[in-house]
Amino acid sequence: MAAGKESNRKRSYAIPCASAFRDAVTALAERRRVNAGDLARSVLLLVPRDVVARYPDPGEPAPDDREQVVLKSGPSANKPWRRKPRLQVRLPDGFKIPEIRRALGMALAMEEGGVALTLEEGRKPKLGDRLKKAEGEVDRLKGAVMALAFEPLDNGIRTRADALYVMGFPPNARPDQKAIRARFRMLTTIHHPDSGFGHHERMTQLNEALSTLKS
Repeated sequence: MAAGKESNRKRSYAIPCASAFRDAVTALAERRRVNAGDLARSVLLLVPRDVVARYPDPGEPAPDDREQVVLKSGPSANKPWRRKPRLQVRLPDGFKIPEIRRALGMALAMEEGGVALTLEEGRKPKLGDRLKKAEGEVDRLKGAVMALAFEPLDNGIRTRADALYVMGFPPNARPDQKAIRARFRMLTTIHHPDSGFGHHERMTQLNEALSTLKS
């Protein structure tokens, strides 16, 4: 990632922007079968941050550009509320809102042909080396995860011993609820279908195991 020493920990960013900009980014993401965060990440990976910083900021919405939403919680739950249009993206921590907005603006411009991305000859090998190294790290990570992943039980979770196996506890262990929840959260980040290593059957059995061990 182009973010230097930033953490790999991801956070959710709310990016205020004009309605037309939001709709254009959403439409591009749908055409590419990705999300807005993927578009921003692609630009921030390939384009130096100082170049992104010089690109014009599409800016915040005009005062009369607002969207209406219904609040889901709090004293005003179920009441309509007018707010700035926004895009919700997940990226590693350490970025500024204008920087992400600029990156999304560049993604739109690239799609429309207004901006072309070229690599200087002297930088191509360095970028290639970085990509090759990243691919190697991903392959090693996948191998480690699959080596540690449990084999789904043919008949599902029938006993407490089955649940302990799926959650990765030793046979006859008696973990407390705090340990069970912590282990479940950790395994969910790996096996949830939305993750890069998602597995529907393993996630189903994790849920069954959690229910068994909580009872």
